[in-house]
Amino acid sequence: METGSDGKIKLPKVAKVKNKMPAPVQITAEQLLREAKERELEMGQKAPKQKISDPDELAQYRLRKRKAFEDNIRKNRNVMTNWIKYACWEESQKEIQRARSVWERALDVDHRNITVWLKYAEMEMRSRQINHARNIWDRAITILPRANQFWYKYTYMEEMLGNTAGGRQVFERWMEWQPEEQAWHSYINFELRYKELDRARSIYERFVLVHPEVKNWIKYAKFEEKHHYVGSARNVYERGVEFFGEENMDEKLLIAFAKFEESQKEHERARVIYKYALDHLPKDKCQEIYKQYTIHEKKFGDREGIEDVIVSKRRFQYEEEVKLNPHNYDAWFDYLRLLENDGEMEQVRDIYERAIANVPPSQEKRHWRRYIYLWINYALYEELEAEDMERTRQVYQACLELLPHKKFTFAKIWLLFAQFEIRQKNLQMARKIMGAAIGKCPKDKLFRGYIDLEIQLREFERCRILYEKFLEFNSENCTTWMKYAELEIILGDLERARAIFELAINQAKLDMPEVLWKAYIDFEMEQEEYDKTRSLYRMLLQRTHHIKVWLSYAQFELSTGNEDYAVRTRHVYRDAHNSLKDSQEKEERMMLLESWKDFEHEHGDDASQATVEKQMPKKVKKRRKIQTEDGSDAGWEEYFDYIFPDNETAQPNLKLLAMAKRWKQTQEEKETDTTEPDDT
Repeated sequence: METGSDGKIKLPKVAKVKNKMPAPVQITAEQLLREAKERELEMGQKAPKQKISDPDELAQYRLRKRKAFEDNIRKNRNVMTNWIKYACWEESQKEIQRARSVWERALDVDHRNITVWLKYAEMEMRSRQINHARNIWDRAITILPRANQFWYKYTYMEEMLGNTAGGRQVFERWMEWQPEEQAWHSYINFELRYKELDRARSIYERFVLVHPEVKNWIKYAKFEEKHHYVGSARNVYERGVEFFGEENMDEKLLIAFAKFEESQKEHERARVIYKYALDHLPKDKCQEIYKQYTIHEKKFGDREGIEDVIVSKRRFQYEEEVKLNPHNYDAWFDYLRLLENDGEMEQVRDIYERAIANVPPSQEKRHWRRYIYLWINYALYEELEAEDMERTRQVYQACLELLPHKKFTFAKIWLLFAQFEIRQKNLQMARKIMGAAIGKCPKDKLFRGYIDLEIQLREFERCRILYEKFLEFNSENCTTWMKYAELEIILGDLERARAIFELAINQAKLDMPEVLWKAYIDFEMEQEEYDKTRSLYRMLLQRTHHIKVWLSYAQFELSTGNEDYAVRTRHVYRDAHNSLKDSQEKEERMMLLESWKDFEHEHGDDASQATVEKQMPKKVKKRRKIQTEDGSDAGWEEYFDYIFPDNETAQPNLKLLAMAKRWKQTQEEKETDTTEPDDT
């Protein structure tokens, strides 16, 4: 870029392209690159070939090259490339002594350079200077014993020369340094190439001690098996298991051992090895063991063996689940069910003890509902399977001591404990248990269970006492009053039953009073005490005017079968209609009139039927506004309403509706009259 006189930079002018149309012949990028490469090749000048035909000229050429090499070395002695090029050039000139001198000078500069040693030894081998090569290899492995390339090259050279003893001696010198695994395998393969099995075995013995890994023990055993030394292979596996012990055992060794026994058709031995592995290895390392054991049993085992494997696998899964979450009671249930079917008694007890030790952390009953069944199942197992009654009693007692009875309890436990004592013919103990339950934590279920127990024992006086205690505890429970009265009815003491019903209906608060009244009325009807039944209906109607009570009362009068049943029934319907006049429940009133109409249709005359027909309402359709929860309008809806004849406030509206209906009809008739002349 140029600068003007004023110091500003002048930009070069950009040539304007007048014709921007594409060229008729297009050139691709590949063609451009090819042309550039061709031009580059054309421009490159090759060095002229120099032919030397005179000894003096050769001596001058060598002097020139040596001077160049020496100058390069003098400039930088530490660059090994210069030394290597120099030595290789001397070798190409058949000047072995000079090349050897260059190599020795290079080693003086850097004796730890592996490439220099390798090139030096290879030169001697190419020159068939075997002793010189051995000398170089010995010096190299003495200075750099951890450079495996030297050892490999040295042993390979000796083996190629047929010097087996020399190669073995080199390997032995190498093994003293305890090299990596591949070096040992090379030594073993060397001996195997010459069929020296005993020497290979002794090398393996040293190898598994220097590198005590599972895979090396397995290789040793497979070596013995490959050469048909079955006893030695088994001995190697056994020594391997003993060497690693239970703490450092690996499943791969045991699986290989079991597969070896399987290949020798020793299936019992293989099965014992698998079981040993499952018993002694940690559970997280048994996945592959289970898999191989299952495959083995499917191939060679019977049905019991296969089931045993499956049970062991499921047991491992359940152990993992309960270890992950000890409060997963469903996993404990599944685990216990599995062991109860196939496990030993002590093992099942141990799992039960582990399960019940996981007490729920909170004092809320909903968290205890699943947990408590562990105790129940434990007690039932001890009673039914183990048949240890004293231990069953201890389980129940321990469970009851654990429960926080001041906050909540489980009536099921108390009842099961009492029933267990009865099965042991210990009635006094069962009563003490139920008495303690009612004293500590009275519940409806406990009272009912205790009463059922005494009824089965035909101790009716005790039942009466329990019912009295029950009603003192909870007098609102209508079911208890009814059951108490039912007991007295069964015993034939009707007056006592009637007194119980009277006490019940006079209670200030009841949970289901309608059921209690119905039971009392049904009781009086069964005894055919119709007057008392009517008085009960009247008492009930003083408390409520529900439509069902009136209909039930009418049905009762109809079912008595007396001569004046129709009059009494009609009187009940009339009273019901009069009482429902002022109520807003028009549908209930409609139900009553329909029932009354059906009654008059069957048992009345024309006059009584006409009386009821006059009181039947008219069904009209109306509209009303709909409002949402927030008070806003949501439109209109249609509904059906009943308008009764005696409802005076609705009469004007009814007349207005009738007049509107007649006006609409007249309008429709006029429209039809006007359209007929037009058609004609």
